[in-house]
Amino acid sequence: MFENWGEGEMESSKTCCFTGHRPNHLPWGRDETRLLCVACKEQLAIEIERAYQEGFRQFLCGMAMGGDLLFAEAALACSALHPDLRLVAAIPCLDQTKGWPREQAERYQRILDRLPSSQQVLIQTERTRACMLRRDRYMVNQSQRIIALYDGKSAGGTRYTLGCALKRGLETVIIDPYTMETIR
Repeated sequence: MFENWGEGEMESSKTCCFTGHRPNHLPWGRDETRLLCVACKEQLAIEIERAYQEGFRQFLCGMAMGGDLLFAEAALACSALHPDLRLVAAIPCLDQTKGWPREQAERYQRILDRLPSSQQVLIQTERTRACMLRRDRYMVNQSQRIIALYDGKSAGGTRYTLGCALKRGLETVIIDPYTMETIR
């Protein structure tokens, strides 16, 4: 069903990962009809297309609620234009969606259903306190670039992943979810 995370290392020079806030740290929350969310979806599509034009072909996503699912959907839309673009789902544990609202869990599953098993990487089977952080480090270690939907102040997984990427010297693109300002 899934690729083993320790096998089949990706070519980092052609891989871009994503990190982003969960809905509770996004200005639109779960209301994706709000204009700021629509603008965010457009900005993500622009950044994915830009990365593609610059030679990136693999796009890693941790598949969390919020920014991750927006990114995954934007990457899938871009892959319709560029068949060699691959979205790779980095799944921290088998029950990642446990406790999610039903519609978000279904959205997650619809994305996975569009990906062959070779584009689904399971980090570990059991949920532990560290599985999300292992997933984040895996994505950073496989990548040359990171696109972050980050407000510049919130603590948590997005900040952690961005910090790991900066320490490793990844090319960095930060999109502020409140202003859509992009920093490179």
